[in-house]
Amino acid sequence: MPASFPQTSRAARQLFLPRLFRELRSYDAHKFGADLVAGLTVGIIALPLAIAFGIASGVKPEQGIYTAIVAGFLISFFGGSRLQVGGPTGAFVVIVYGIIHEYGFPNLILCTIMAGFMLVAMGLLKMGALIKYIPYPVTTGFTNGIAVIIALGQLKDLLGLKMGALPAEFFEKVRELSHHITTADPATCVVATISLAIVFLWPRYVSKKIPGSIVVLVLGTLAVSLLHFPLETIGTRFGGVPRGLPAFQWPDLSLENLKPLISPAFTIAILSAIESLLSAVVADGMTNDRHDSNTELVAQGIANIASPLFGGIPATGAIARTVANIENGARTPIAGCIHAFTLLAVVMLFAPLAKDIPLVCLAAVLIRVAFTMGEWEEFSKLAKMPKSDAAVFAATFLLTVIIDLTVAVEVGIVLAAMLFVRRISDTTRITQVTEENDDEGQHQSVVGKEIPRGVHIYQVNGAFMFGAAEKMETTLRGMNQLPEVLVLRMHRVPSMDATALHALEILVEQMREDGKHVVLSGPHTQPLAMMTQAGFLDHLGMENVAGNVDDALERTRQIISAKSAA
Repeated sequence: MPASFPQTSRAARQLFLPRLFRELRSYDAHKFGADLVAGLTVGIIALPLAIAFGIASGVKPEQGIYTAIVAGFLISFFGGSRLQVGGPTGAFVVIVYGIIHEYGFPNLILCTIMAGFMLVAMGLLKMGALIKYIPYPVTTGFTNGIAVIIALGQLKDLLGLKMGALPAEFFEKVRELSHHITTADPATCVVATISLAIVFLWPRYVSKKIPGSIVVLVLGTLAVSLLHFPLETIGTRFGGVPRGLPAFQWPDLSLENLKPLISPAFTIAILSAIESLLSAVVADGMTNDRHDSNTELVAQGIANIASPLFGGIPATGAIARTVANIENGARTPIAGCIHAFTLLAVVMLFAPLAKDIPLVCLAAVLIRVAFTMGEWEEFSKLAKMPKSDAAVFAATFLLTVIIDLTVAVEVGIVLAAMLFVRRISDTTRITQVTEENDDEGQHQSVVGKEIPRGVHIYQVNGAFMFGAAEKMETTLRGMNQLPEVLVLRMHRVPSMDATALHALEILVEQMREDGKHVVLSGPHTQPLAMMTQAGFLDHLGMENVAGNVDDALERTRQIISAKSAA
């Protein structure tokens, strides 16, 4: 057995080693003290957000808490980021609400579990780095769209409108809100104004250590329980929050149920991957650390498989809670685990108190979340963006708001991919080389060198991908007459794909049909390896592959001489 095998084996074992396990090797009482303070603080901060995200998603408030407990613990325990905190987030509100409305809550459980397995697969296939390359106009487009929908969905509770459940469709939602705006409750509007003022102004003028959301919930709960304010509460709508976690339940995983859920499950997986890795990057920037994106995806997958089995909803890394964790002195993933245990303790000990939390206060908290998650300055930059980027941003935003997030993400990624292809094509040029336009070094230049009659030299500049393959065909059509030998100078082609290779195969066939030849000059490592693997070089003939122009010209002389002799 090779001597390097044990090293390879150890590397494989460490490939998806959770960050927690590494941190425990040097863990001590000092780190635990810091983690304890941070975990308790973030647990308190997460409570109103978990309740609010649960209600806004169309489920019971306790299901938001269950998600923060189960998924929050697993993301910290198995994750690849040292200080990331996970749980329900605003990004999922729209998609969870839409899935429940269209497929029902039992199928949301299936979607979330399927998404969890997709995330695990992404991590095992080392796709963590690829997720980061989803274009900025796509991520900002759907993030701003989500923020608009979250804010719009809070108007009913914020104003105390007397109406039924809000429709899922955007235009229907706007129509219903407009129709019932005259039913706004004066007392609720007063509390809404005060709550909004606190959540927006408290961190700026009073304290950043004590979240404004906690202040609003405490004051609102006291107003209901002690002063008997006539407000709708968690108790009046949902009957309160039960103590403890629900029993483990395994859903029906029949193939018939799974097929129509693949698309929404994929959207949950992509959204979880994007937001968790963005949150991990934020944490890295604040702590001069570096997360393992693939291990993080596996952890997100495990969390999303487990969360719905205990009554939870989709989860991901939460930027606001992660930042709060860091700012409160967290040192290791233990802080994230303590945050989950803090929430569990609250549910076990103080759940009955939650029945008096006013829904208007939770709506104000979510309005603040929507405002902070949106990157509104992007709208003012639209006129300065390249038109193609602006179109991708606008399309993703409008599709998120008007149709749904699933369509927006899919269309946005497709549009961005098409834009990428176009840009690659625009940067790739295929030009004829002459002494007048050649600026290469000695061995690649044609300056001062004799080019046999009937030989044309063309150069490919840039990545030779399917978007640029058409340029090869256009170049050939532009020739009045095919040369006896066509030399393709390829030393400036860093990479190529199957479509470009197919274009080369067509070129060689067309030339051979007319008794003519193709010689390649200076192909790079990746194109050369691809052509070898595909068998193209065997078809072309290794004698027709030269390291530089000097060797290529020598080969053309041999070809011309042989044809003359024949």
